[in-house]
Amino acid sequence: MSGVGARIRAIPSWQITLGAALLALGFLIAAQLQSEPPRVRYTTQERQPLVQTALGLQAQQEGLKATILAARDRIGVLEQSSRGNEVEVSRLNTELDAARMSAGLIALHGPGLVIRLEDSEEHVPPGGAASDYLVSARDIRTVVEELWLAGAEAVAVNTERMTVSSAIVDIGGSILVNSAYLAPPYDIAAIGPKDLYDRLGHSQGFIDLVRARAQAFGIRIRFAELDDVVVPAYAGTLVFRFGGPVQTAAPAPTPPPSTTPTPSASK
Repeated sequence: MSGVGARIRAIPSWQITLGAALLALGFLIAAQLQSEPPRVRYTTQERQPLVQTALGLQAQQEGLKATILAARDRIGVLEQSSRGNEVEVSRLNTELDAARMSAGLIALHGPGLVIRLEDSEEHVPPGGAASDYLVSARDIRTVVEELWLAGAEAVAVNTERMTVSSAIVDIGGSILVNSAYLAPPYDIAAIGPKDLYDRLGHSQGFIDLVRARAQAFGIRIRFAELDDVVVPAYAGTLVFRFGGPVQTAAPAPTPPPSTTPTPSASK
């Protein structure tokens, strides 16, 4: 032992220090090498799931982009269809308004004239008929008919709108128009062209009325040309005797395409 100790003591101190340093460095390198593989394995194991997740999210994003583009195309189609529907609705509304005007269901106003018929103020001579000196349903019907022939667009008698189904009849001592009992004076309002009264004045039917009623029995016939005549809408009940809604059949379902293979023609 003394010999070994003497040998150790004979080694220079700097060699001992260098050896200890090299030994410590070796331990450090060995420790570093042992810790490196787990870190590499850990990084590799974590990266693969992240890559898969990123790929999945990218696929979802591409799907959402495709959905957005399809939705934009659908919106464009709907906008074009909406414009077409607006045109169709506008056309149908125009036709509906025209039909309502023809049926007298819409109040109108415009240039026209008002003709007033009043009973005669003359005394009934002996042997004469008192009814001849009163305005009758026939007198009103004649004026209305002549106004239509002269180009009137709308006619009303004491605010009762004339329609294709209107009736003017004598009931006792009054006149029934539509379903309303009217009393004199009778104002017949009409809307039409500016020369409506001139046309009416040249009508032979109106001339005959004036001669037969005004000149013979004193029935008073007056008129007034106005820039704005109001003809109210028909307020009665519409009764459809022969008309009815059109029943439209639902389109037949399209049969699915046949899956049976078609035999090929033999050569």
